[in-house]
Parts: sequence; C-alpha cells; structure tokens
Amino acid sequence: MDSAPDFTRIVVCDTDTGAVLRQGYAQHPIQGAEGGRPSDVDPQAWLLSLGEAAGGGLLEGVQAIGVSAQANALVPLDAQGNTVRPAMTGGDKRAQVAAADLIDALGGREAWARAVGCVPGAGQPVTKLRWMARSEPENAARTAVLLQAHDWLVWQLLGRPVRRTTDRGGASGTGYWAAATGGYRSDLVELALGHQAMLPEVIGPADAAGTTPEGLLISAGTGETMAAAFGLGIGLGDAVVSLGASGSVMAVHPEALVDQYGMITSLADATGMHLPVVTTLNAVRALRGTAELLGLPDLESLSDLAMKSTPGAHGLVLLPYLEGERTPNLPHTAGTLAGLRRESMKPEHLARAAFEGMLCGLGDALDVLRGRGVEVRRVFLLGPAAELPAVQSAAPALFGAQVVVPQPADYAAIGAARQAAWALGASQGALDPRTPPAWQGPVAQVLDPGEDLAVGQAVRQQYVSVREQTHPGAFRP
Repeated sequence: MDSAPDFTRIVVCDTDTGAVLRQGYAQHPIQGAEGGRPSDVDPQAWLLSLGEAAGGGLLEGVQAIGVSAQANALVPLDAQGNTVRPAMTGGDKRAQVAAADLIDALGGREAWARAVGCVPGAGQPVTKLRWMARSEPENAARTAVLLQAHDWLVWQLLGRPVRRTTDRGGASGTGYWAAATGGYRSDLVELALGHQAMLPEVIGPADAAGTTPEGLLISAGTGETMAAAFGLGIGLGDAVVSLGASGSVMAVHPEALVDQYGMITSLADATGMHLPVVTTLNAVRALRGTAELLGLPDLESLSDLAMKSTPGAHGLVLLPYLEGERTPNLPHTAGTLAGLRRESMKPEHLARAAFEGMLCGLGDALDVLRGRGVEVRRVFLLGPAAELPAVQSAAPALFGAQVVVPQPADYAAIGAARQAAWALGASQGALDPRTPPAWQGPVAQVLDPGEDLAVGQAVRQQYVSVREQTHPGAFRP
C-alpha cells in the first residue's frame, strides 16, 4: 500500500511474478484552506483512507503487506504513543528559517553533507524539529518518539507494539541518519529538538517489522521515492528522471556519495544500495511558462509547435532558471533567453528551446552524478510530460543514454508489494535476504539516441556555452 500526500493506493500482487491482481483507492479525508493541501495532518486520516481502500474484501488471501508512504512527514509522539501534534508534511515553508538556522548551527552546508549526506531543507524532519522547538516549545518538550509516515502506519498495522521500526530508505531522508555509516546522529536530533528522543530501529531490506494479530506479515516499509525505484526495478547503471514542476534525477549506486556543495542528497534505497538524488527547481514549469507566453492552451500544443523546429532551435538557448536554481546553485537568478537573431525569432524555435533547456538542465543534474562515478546506461523518464513527442524525440540524444518511458502505474505501491513478497519469501526460507524477488519489469517504450547522438551532444554544448558565459563557474559537476 502507498500512502501518498492525498490518497491511499493498494495493489495486490502475485508473489512470484508481481502481476497486479486487484487494486483499491481512497482519498484521505483531509482538506486545507480553500481546498489546498494542509501542512498539518492528523495521521488518523491516513488510517481512514487505508481502511476505505482495503474495503470489499480486497485483502482476502493476502499473506504479507508492504507500506510505502510520503517522504518527510514527521509524526511526533509522546511517551504514551499519542501524537503530540498533527503530522508535519511536505516541504513546509514555515520551516525555511529553521533550515538556515540549523545549517549555521552545525557550521555550514559542507558540515551537514559530511555528517548525514544532505543539507537540511524546509521539508526534512530534522528541520521540522527545529521549527517545533522554536515555535511550539511545549509540544517539543512532550515529544518522546520520532516516526515518519510509513513507520507510524506499520506500527499501527502491528497493533502499536513496544518495538518501532523503520528502514534505511526512510531513515536516510530524516537529516539525522547517515547513509554512509548506516547510523543515527542523535546529537543532531538534540541540536534540532533541544533534547533526545526515541528513534525507530532500522531493519534490513528483507526483514519483517512483525506480524499482525491476524497473522499477516508486515515488511519494513519505506519512503515513496525508494518504493517507486524498487517497483520500477532499477539497478546499477539506471537513473530515474522525474519531470514535475521541478525535476529530480536519482540513480542506484553501491556507496553513499558525500558532496561538499550539497548538490547531491545521499539517500539509501530499499535494497541495501544507495540512491543519490540531484534536484532542479525548474522542469515542467519552464514548459508551462513558455506555453503561456506563446498563448498556447496546453503542453501538447507546445510540443506540436516545438516539433516544427529543428535540434538547436536555430541557436535559441533557454536557461530555464525561472524560480532561481539549485543545480547549479543560483537561488536568486532568473531565466535567460540567448541567441536571438531575426531568423530564430519564431514561436516554434522558442517552443523547441524550452524543451531543450529543460532537458539540458536535467542533463546537468545527470552530469553531477556521472562526475562522481555513477554509471548511467539507461534513463527512466517519469511524469506526464514524458509522454510528449518533443520530450521523447530530444531526451535520448541530450542525455546520451537509452531512455525508458514506463507506462503510468502505481510504482510506489508495486515497490511496497515487492518488498512484502521479499520479506515473506525470506521468512519462509524461499528467498535469499540479499536478493529481491525477480518480478516482471514495467511495460515501457524504449528510445535509443542512435544516429542523433552527435547532434544531441552539439545542442548540449550550445547550452553549456551559454550557461558558462552567463554564470561562469556556477556549475561544479
């Protein structure tokens, strides 16, 4: 089951093949101001939607359950196991000042990167602890146990036992667990919260968290990012590029990467490996902005227009730093449109430049990982924009790799189910705890750069030249 920010999705899979047999879905019964998503959520809402999604006998015959849940949702409990306050979810903007405060308190970005493999941001649990200590000192003082969303749900399914567990993937996103050493930094909890708190036991990828009163095995659970990677079946040599309003690039790697500039967030995956992530602030938002500028109703129209241009967009280059940028670290900059000549000033060339600029920005993020020895042979492209012809025609050559576009599916829920099958097989002696079950891979389009590779690399070089001229030395792969 996957408890996302807005809903619970349950998939029942065949233990041996991973084939999806049945599915359930329910929205969380929560509503924010004017219909938006609230930052504070009563975790009981997650249980209510879970119960609704599992209705109609969906779990009949199920032997094991895996739980994936939204990242960064902090659930503070008191000594009796009651929630001290609603769960703090998402990239909580209230915590931005707390993030800067914490970075300074430890001695800067590099100190954090070396300590836990990431630099605190507004979304991370460690930052939310700092905010709570400053803004809600009474709640902070009552906080005795720290859980994340998937930890709390696993604990509830098991009947709230004394033992509380988590996995490496979930722990690696907290800001107080180091992927490189595989251990908690309780001193950082104290730095943020003002006192120590009980932290869940980190169990192995194939370990069971326990068994429900009804005899169902519950696996370790993990964060949504790790569950989706596991559901996709990515391994060494694979990277995943997610096209949302902002973009992210992650890849499987055998070791944790410490990045002194803080461009890499060093997460652990759900298999015992590592999952370095590089984020860009501008992906599909650059496409939407260009579509509005050109008076187009949607991204499909922008893609159709871009396909009327040619690679390189007649010399037009868009640096898509519309919200500032994180990769490279240019938080206060703006976007740049370069190469304006009379022959390039046509709507189709601007449309093409928007797609190329977005993909080249993500190519920079890929280069950060490649520069640290991460092998990238295949790139999985996720998000609705991955279906656009202008993306699919340009991405393989610009990324310099085979591109795989999986059919839309609930990969986080499938990954959680695969983890459950692994824990079940390991507990029965049928599966090696070091080797996950070999499930069928996703149905996908496979796109090769082929003869376009040289053209794509020329377009990348055109982009890099403009980036270096405009922001010399800002990008450090």
